[in-house]
Amino acid sequence: MAKIKALVDEYGVIYHAVKIIPNDELKIKFLEALAELEDNETHRTLSFPKTRLHKISGMKQAIYRADIDKVSGWRIHLQYKHNQIHLKDIIEGQKHDDVMRIIASKKNRYE
Repeated sequence: MAKIKALVDEYGVIYHAVKIIPNDELKIKFLEALAELEDNETHRTLSFPKTRLHKISGMKQAIYRADIDKVSGWRIHLQYKHNQIHLKDIIEGQKHDDVMRIIASKKNRYE
């Protein structure tokens, strides 16, 4: 059985995502992205074909972003803490380019 990396959702990102994601196709891609992030094997091999997980450059903190859907621009922001994944925010497609402003507006979420 595959090992699972724990997802911590202290800010209700999953609940919020289900409310704001506009269609079922994107909701399914969101669930696929979460499944890939939970899969310990993807972290061991550093291979994230669906989410293209990468560190956001230009930040002091280690904040990562994962694609839900590259074309539409929907993203998930997350951080690692105590070998767990902490979901921090879901970013709507139209807002994904303004990363620094989004993080600054919710800086209490990011450690």
